[in-house]
Formats: sequence, structure tokens, C-alpha cells
Amino acid sequence: MMTMMEVQGQSMSTSQSMETRQSFTAKNVTDTQSDIETQVEAIKMTISQMGMKLEYDSEHPEKTSPMIAGQTKEFEQSLKKPVTVTYDALGHLVGDTTDLGMNQLSNIIIELPDMILSKGSKWNSTKTQNVNGTEFKVNMEYTVTNLSRKSVDVSFTGNIESTEVTGTYNGTASINPNTGLTTNSTTKSNISMTLNEQGMSIPVTIVGTTTVEVK
Repeated sequence: MMTMMEVQGQSMSTSQSMETRQSFTAKNVTDTQSDIETQVEAIKMTISQMGMKLEYDSEHPEKTSPMIAGQTKEFEQSLKKPVTVTYDALGHLVGDTTDLGMNQLSNIIIELPDMILSKGSKWNSTKTQNVNGTEFKVNMEYTVTNLSRKSVDVSFTGNIESTEVTGTYNGTASINPNTGLTTNSTTKSNISMTLNEQGMSIPVTIVGTTTVEVK
């Protein structure tokens, strides 16, 4: 993820690379819904800004760069703490999602339509996301690009519905037709917003690529 800010006529950029390992176990499955226990197992992060390289590895916390210790404490509150998430048969979240934090499974469970899919099939979904404390809605459109016994391949695009944030998403994903789980996906995002800090309005652009692999 690359974050670019313009402050008093000067441009500043920060590059961040983050790797998260997450496990999930089906605890209860019926024809109508599935209860999945999930937890974040490990996090690695590298930040490059103003000529400095800051690093964090939850499996080697003694090597944490002091300047990001505050941020990494928030990560540690989510580490190895199981949370149960419930989805219906089409991949819609069921129940209260307020405290899911990093334990959401939206990267591996795509909301599916209640219809038979074929090549060229399209459907839409709306989801809520949070960037730098600002919550907004993302409208997604999915298109089936290929079908086989092993995989349902889709492409997708998205746009942000908000007065404070603008942006787009696009990418591809492969879904296991037997489980409904995404086996791999790539998402590119481009988000623009304005932060108000100490009486200043700071334009911010965030460009990122997220890749997911399920084993």
C-alpha cells in the first residue's frame, strides 16, 4: 500500500507492506448457515517513510521498531484470539459484526447470488469498509469469466459511496464451487480522501494491492 499526502505544498509518501496469516475452522454447518471460528495467527509489516525503514513481526516482537510500537499494540490485541463468524448459505454475514476487527472473512467469502451461474453471469453486492477511521460503502459488481469443476473465476469492479471518500476497486478471484470459499484473489484499490488535522485540510491518496491465498 502506498499512501501519498500533500501538506503545505509538499508531497509526502509512505510505503507499507503487510502480511497476515489467518486460520479458520468450520464449527457448525447446516443447509442455511455456517459458524466459522477464525483467528489471526501472525502479522508481518514493513513501513518505508522519509528514508526510514520500520519493521514488525509478531513472531519476533523483540525486533519491533520503537516508532511503530503503538500501532503494533493494536495488532497484538487481535492475535490468537478466536472469534466466531456466522454466514448464510450465500455468504452474507449473519448477526452482529461490530467487534470482528481483523477477523472478518470478506477476503475469502464473496457474497453469491441466488441463481445458477454461467459464463458471463453478473451480480452486485454492497459492503462497508473502514479506512483511517472513516467508514463508507463499496458497491461491487462481479462477472463470471470462466467455469470448471475446480473453480469459478470472476472479475470484479467497485466504487465508493461516500461524501468524504472517493475511490475504485478492481480485481479477480477464483472460488471453489464445492465450498464457496475464495481460493485466491487479487484486488487493486485507489482511494482519495481529505484529513482535517490541526486546522489543516490534507489531501490523501491511498493506492494498494491485496493478494489472498487459501490453503
